[in-house]
Amino acid sequence: MLFRQFCAVLAAAALSGAAPAPVKHVLHEKREEGSLDWVKGDRVESNAILPVRIGLTQNNLEKGYDYLMDVSNPESSKYGKYWSADEVHDMFAPSSQTVEEVREWLHSVGIDPSRIVHSDNKGWIAFDAYAHEAERLFMTEFYEHKHTASQSMKIGCDEYHVPGHIQGHIDYITPGVKLTPVLRKHKKAKRASHLAHSDPVLEGVSFEEGKYSIPAKAMSLSEDLQGCGYNMTPTCIKALYGIPKATKASKKNSLGLYEQGDYFAKSDLDLFFKAHAPWVPQGTYPIPALIDGANFSVPSYSSLNTGESNIDIDLAYSLIYPQSVTLYQVDDQLYEPQEVATTNLFNTFLDALDGSYCTYSAYGETGNNPDIDPVYPDNREGGYKGKLQCGVYKPTNVISASYGQSEADLPISYTKRQCNEFMKLGLQGHSILFASGDYGVASFAGDGGAKGCLGPEQKIFNPQYPSNCPYVTSVGGTMIYPDQTVEDAESVMHANLGGTATNFSSSGGFSNYFPQPHYQKATVKKYFEKADLSYPYYSEFSVDVNTTKGLYNRIGRAYPDVSANGARFPAYTGGKALHYYGASLASPLFASVLNLINEERIAKGKGPVGFINPVLYAHPEILNDITNGTNAGCGTYGFSAIEGWDPATGLGTPNYPKMKKFFLSLP
Repeated sequence: MLFRQFCAVLAAAALSGAAPAPVKHVLHEKREEGSLDWVKGDRVESNAILPVRIGLTQNNLEKGYDYLMDVSNPESSKYGKYWSADEVHDMFAPSSQTVEEVREWLHSVGIDPSRIVHSDNKGWIAFDAYAHEAERLFMTEFYEHKHTASQSMKIGCDEYHVPGHIQGHIDYITPGVKLTPVLRKHKKAKRASHLAHSDPVLEGVSFEEGKYSIPAKAMSLSEDLQGCGYNMTPTCIKALYGIPKATKASKKNSLGLYEQGDYFAKSDLDLFFKAHAPWVPQGTYPIPALIDGANFSVPSYSSLNTGESNIDIDLAYSLIYPQSVTLYQVDDQLYEPQEVATTNLFNTFLDALDGSYCTYSAYGETGNNPDIDPVYPDNREGGYKGKLQCGVYKPTNVISASYGQSEADLPISYTKRQCNEFMKLGLQGHSILFASGDYGVASFAGDGGAKGCLGPEQKIFNPQYPSNCPYVTSVGGTMIYPDQTVEDAESVMHANLGGTATNFSSSGGFSNYFPQPHYQKATVKKYFEKADLSYPYYSEFSVDVNTTKGLYNRIGRAYPDVSANGARFPAYTGGKALHYYGASLASPLFASVLNLINEERIAKGKGPVGFINPVLYAHPEILNDITNGTNAGCGTYGFSAIEGWDPATGLGTPNYPKMKKFFLSLP
């Protein structure tokens, strides 16, 4: 009965609207080619009701880079003068002119204002319309599209048009070229290019047994530093980078760790602290910031305790205690165990930090993408029944995430929308760090192709996301060899861990999605002049990997930005002592260094360091340059570490004394 009443109201509103005025329409979007997964079927019945959503163009996005540089460049008079969340929201929200002109057009063509819903964050306009009404509005035809492997159906068109005078105000419209989503897709093993790996040789072997030889040159060092070439303990890390014992602990300076698809075990943390960081009291666990029904921890024997969360928390607490760690654990227990087998990344996390992110439109994406992201309430048995959590947590000053995947696994519009959100966090003074990945210039086997590379011959380098985003700090991995000490220079992390990880190496390269930001252009130019690379390359962002003869994009965003040790870190998983490897160790390590520096700045009445890339590219002398090793992949040696920045180790590893001195000199 209610449905019939609604239809009657809708029909009356459609008939009583003002007569449409003649306007010139222009093509707004067109589908270049059909999806292999969806087959176009019957035309949608004319009286079918379609939920129409118009994503409004965000204001000033093209100025975001300049705004961020104003507060992040040490040469700027506005350095460190971060924006509030409200200021960020107001600057980028669609203009009032955008909203009003789109509203006026809709009214002029018969959409009564009473039918229109405008989102709280001004990001989109929504209304229900009959199919024939929507087809008239957008000069198109809507068709059903059936999924080839299921009974699912979506609605969409091949192209649609909008009036020329408002085209600049509209980002995209659904249903449209992007089919109305009704099904969440799952893809396999997309996270393996970033998750830490353990050395299988050591399974079940206690580190306390000391089954390794101490190099002769290490005998002159203190006993707790003699085995660092084999056991990179927190004590070794502190000696390697000159990190002092932490003493300050501002309540405003917790270190944020993002975790997805993996849980920590309290007993494993306690074992680690007892063995390798006794200055951290037993029972020290992170502050929970649980998102959308996420769990806090699991028993050590759980299959969901795979080591990633343990090592991130182990490493962070061992370096920054008595400072605290905040755990951003995402998604309920139905979605989360599947997270390492899907392509979704960070959207529910960003929702929880910024309420406006839940709904704003950019690059044809509004809110979360049901094809990619979790959908809440999750009405399955055991699912999180609450609403999607939006703006429920204040982001910490520094956040590290040891997760990512091949950029080609995600739609470019999806990654651009997220990347802009990282820019907005940077404007507010937050440092966002990501592990660069662990398969050199490739991804893991099977991602993009059998060898984890792109192109029909599996030779084209496979860039990683989110390291390709110019508004985050990408962290690669380094190591010292077993016969070296903490007094020796590090090399590119490169190890044979067996199986699919025979070439486990720090990832780096050049994006096919994002251009080089200005802050790194001069540095990357010097790299090309010095490196004398023989690999063929291309210089475009719409490259066809099936036809190009190049192996990498010479004009793409270059990564990593920095690096840190990521080899032979001792930790416990399921009560077993293992060695872990990966850039996923390097990211929380570098983040911990920034958190310690923030603590010193706070003690002097200063703000956090914020987005650090402009400072580091302008002053690489405050880092330890790495000049040995390569990050092989795709049938090549990849990129070599050379003097200065390189796509294997970035600008280098932390030098805490130099970094602290320089950052304390800034306003």
